[in-house]
Formats: sequence, C-alpha cells, structure tokens
Amino acid sequence: MKITFFGAAGEVGRSCIMVSTKNTNILLDAGVKLGEKIEYPQISEDQLRHMDGIFLSHAHLDHVGFLPHIYSAGYKGHFFATKPTIEVSNVMISDYIRLSNPVSVTKKGLAEQARHSKIVEYYKEFRFRDLSIKFIPAGHILGSALIEVSDGKSRVAYTGDISLSKTRLLEGADVRNITADTLITESTYAAKRDVFPNEKLVTRDMAKSMKDTLTAGGKVIVPSFAVGRAQEVLFLLDDYINSGVLPKVPVYVDGMINKVMRIYRHNVIYCRKELQSKILMSDYDPFKSPNFVPVETKGTRNKIVNDQEAAIIVTTSGMLTGGPVMFYLSKLAKDSLNKMLLVGYQAVGTMGRALQEGSKSIFMNGKEMRIEMNVNTFHLSAHADRPQLESLMNKVKGLQNVMIVHGEISKSKELREYASRKWEAKVPLIKESYEV
Repeated sequence: MKITFFGAAGEVGRSCIMVSTKNTNILLDAGVKLGEKIEYPQISEDQLRHMDGIFLSHAHLDHVGFLPHIYSAGYKGHFFATKPTIEVSNVMISDYIRLSNPVSVTKKGLAEQARHSKIVEYYKEFRFRDLSIKFIPAGHILGSALIEVSDGKSRVAYTGDISLSKTRLLEGADVRNITADTLITESTYAAKRDVFPNEKLVTRDMAKSMKDTLTAGGKVIVPSFAVGRAQEVLFLLDDYINSGVLPKVPVYVDGMINKVMRIYRHNVIYCRKELQSKILMSDYDPFKSPNFVPVETKGTRNKIVNDQEAAIIVTTSGMLTGGPVMFYLSKLAKDSLNKMLLVGYQAVGTMGRALQEGSKSIFMNGKEMRIEMNVNTFHLSAHADRPQLESLMNKVKGLQNVMIVHGEISKSKELREYASRKWEAKVPLIKESYEV
C-alpha cells in the first residue's frame, strides 16, 4: 500500500490521507483547516474524481469539512462512517456552508453528498474492493473511530482523533486488540510537557472560578466545539448545579450545540452503558435538563446580555473563529465582572489562542476592542495526551512504522523522538508518499 498525505501533516487541520493499491484509492478523512482563512487539502480535482471511497473517522470539520468540495469536484462514490458521524457531519457541514459560502461547493455537489453516505458498524470488518476495513471506537466524540485498512499483506491503523480516557458520555478508545504494521497517529498533545492534570482537580478549579463570578453577579461565557466538548461541559454543569456546587443560574445553550444535543440523545446507544441506564431506569434525562435554556433567537441573545442576572453561556465557536460567541464577546468583554473560560484546543492564529496567551485587545469588525473580562483556561481535552499516545503505540501488535500527523510540527517531532527508539518513525510533510 502507498500512503499519501494531503493535509494534517506538520499541522492541525485539513486531515486528508490517501491509501492506495494498484486497484484502489481511498481517502481517510476529508477536512478543512479553520483559522484566519480556510485552507483545504492539497489534492487535485482529478485525484478526487478518481477516488474509490472516503472513510471518515469523526464529524469535526477538520476531518469532514472538505466532503462537499469533493462531491462538487465530480466524485460519484460513497463515503463511509458510523451513524452518529454521518448525522453530526450533516449538521456541521450545513453550518460551514452557510457561514463560509465556499465558491467551489455546488448545489449538485451537496445533493450528491446527501445520497452517498454508507453506515459502518463498529468491529464489523468488511471488504471494499481489494481492501479490508474495520472501524473501532476512538473515544474522541460520539461515533468517532480508529480505522484499520488492510490489503492482505500489510495493515494500517489510523487513529483519527483519539482519547483513551473515559468521560461522562463515552468510553475511552478500545485499543485492546489493535494489530498493524503501520500506525498513523494524531499528535495534538504530543509534547513531553503535554501531561493532562487529573480531571477531577481541573473541574473542581473550574467550578470554583465559575462560582466566584456567578456569586458576584457576573456572566460566564464558555466557548465550545458544538460536538463533544459542549456535551461534556453541559453534563458537568448539570451535575454541579443539581448538587449545589454551583448556584442555580440559567445555562444558556447557543449555536449548533442544540441540534447536536438532539443527535446525541437519539444515538445514546453509542454512549456509556451507565448513561443509557440512567435514562432508562429513572425519570431524569440529562440531555433535556431543566437547567439548560436553548437560545433560538437574536432577541433572546439581547435579553441575556442586558439582563442583570448571573448566567452561564455555553456557545460556539470553541476557538472564537465565528458563531454566536462573537456577539457575547462584543457585549460582555468590557466588564471585568464577567469571565470567559476556554476549555478546548485553541489553534495558532485564532482569537481564542490570542486571548489564551494573554492578549488584552482584539480586533472585531475592523475595530480594536479592549478585553476587561477575565480569561481562564481549564483544559478538558477529548484527545490523548503524551502518556496516552505512548501507551497507544506500545499496545499495537506487530507495529513497525509510526507516522505522526495532526499536531503542531514541534509536538509531532517530539513524539517522533520517542517513537524512533522502537520503530521507524516519520513526521510526513504535505504531498509526501510512503510505501508500507
């Protein structure tokens, strides 16, 4: 097999990897890179038209956002993913098209995409032309998968984004029986210093920070990715309010999060057994908690920011690259009584990263705006940290090659230093190809 990297090589974003044999070309993921400008995988339209299949690890835009571009370029084949990934991808892509209006996406392309999804079940290995493919739970978000690809001679395991930790909603990745000659692994948090603190301690400190602001009558903004991070944050807040750790204030939920919450609820069979049992065996459904107030109109947003009451606002986008959070920031950032909590990864070049690094002013709509509100970071990651990435590599049976992607180049190289002690390890560059 030959592996070619068209994105996520030496960077975070636009994941797009081609696996080829003499008879078959497939893509593992098809993402875009969000930031100051949108960047696409470095793959030609001719290559896209001659693709035989697309296999998606999960529904974040940096892994699925390029899909409508591919169909608009003339691709006629199917894309394969778990049921939750297909459903969430539809919502994410629709919002991406609405906000970005990319010129290369056509109505015909979107219609073709809608007709060509194929549901894949976890653990059920299946044939695709001359390849065998298997999806394994990856623990990152609902429906996320580690994808194994074999041509009968060699076997590749692609992590997508992965987490070995159990959360309130999901089990960690199932890495008990991974066998592969080649591992393509993410490296979002691959530096030696990327060792996540105990989550109970992080959430305890986060609750204290929130309580201080809420008790003083301020508002707390929590920018969040609509998929995965938002659901974990909301379940945490629900627990803390119900138990009295946090005062009983409204938790406003804005943006795509509301649609995604409904998809999570409809696919709760993919969540932890304990959560399923809680819903089935009691009258309490945390997806429909009375603590949550969905924000459906701009008028509601105005009421929230003008109200004198304390409140929590969980809203998109997680890196402050657009979405409703920009409205709340413009109205609440000048008051030191308020606070913003950053809980997810902030990419280089985003407004979220600037605030995380201490910037006290931002440019919004061409005007400079001072930031008087406090900005705190509480890391609640859905990715593997450095110890988990090391553990993952050591669990793969028969491993010979490690290809390190989806990380800032310095972090990918740090992980390569470790991996090269035991295996042939590479940090690919965009458009590079390797035979395995």
